[in-house]
Amino acid sequence: MSAQKGKKTQVNKKEKKTEYFDKLYKLLRNYGRILIVLCDNIGSNHMQKIRRELRGKAVLLMGKNTMIRKVIRLHLEEHPEWESLLPWITGNIGLVFTNDPDLKKIRDICLATKVPAAAKAGIKAPSDVVIPKGITTLEPTKTSFLQALNIASKINRGTIEILQDVNLIKKGDKVGSSESTLLQMLDIRPFQYGLQMVAVYEEGATADASTMEMTDEVILSKFLVGVANIASLSMSLHYPTVASFPHIVLNGFKNLLSISLGTEYSFEQANLFKQMAANPGAFASAAPSGGSGAVASGGSKPEPEPEPEPEEEEDAGLEFDLFS
Repeated sequence: MSAQKGKKTQVNKKEKKTEYFDKLYKLLRNYGRILIVLCDNIGSNHMQKIRRELRGKAVLLMGKNTMIRKVIRLHLEEHPEWESLLPWITGNIGLVFTNDPDLKKIRDICLATKVPAAAKAGIKAPSDVVIPKGITTLEPTKTSFLQALNIASKINRGTIEILQDVNLIKKGDKVGSSESTLLQMLDIRPFQYGLQMVAVYEEGATADASTMEMTDEVILSKFLVGVANIASLSMSLHYPTVASFPHIVLNGFKNLLSISLGTEYSFEQANLFKQMAANPGAFASAAPSGGSGAVASGGSKPEPEPEPEPEEEEDAGLEFDLFS
């Protein structure tokens, strides 16, 4: 009988493994976007809440990393783009499959569901833990326990009062047994656990989850910086590119304009600048009136504004003429 049960369990394991392989392959093939999430310190009830929130929008699949990697490797010839997922299949991870173009919405749903958790001894604190000052529910017999943790307190009407805020645990530190016991006695559950974003897969490429925070403005600013660097390098090497072409045209026009202003030679685009150089006063803007035109208290009239220099007028007109 025991041998038969053993065979049945082996058959059931093989069937479950085959079902999982088929399910994961279908999800990989049918969904073009995947969020890789870390699932540390998450219980089954918490996971069910997340699945309910994602229902109709995405599919959350958990499993052993070895099985996930095996499914991907078995189909690399047919889908070589899946290879970018392999370096991220480490730790206690899960895969959130979706075709929704708004990945930030799916990410927010995954991160929104969090549950409070007690500070268990031995774990790393994900955040600082501060005990606020005030009256507690602890009995006076617990004062020695607080003194051992260097927490100033006094007895007030039969209970213990903590005199000042106490930074009990710092982020990243291991929770000690004394700190864990004190938080349990105070009925404080300081930590919140939920899914954590690790990476995102889209259009055959996998990148760190931080790329989802990049807005269009950030991308455009980085692109403009790159274009400026290429233009500078092209100008230094005297190697024309699309990025440096406007600057090359501008510098060539400036050279022609300089020759035109220094000689009798002229062309249509240089006529306005030659007129400015010949009669700058005709192009000077009218100076603003000083109120009612009264003389200053010192008895002297205000000095007239200096006339604009011809070179500045030339550069301003040039930028407007070429790139307006």
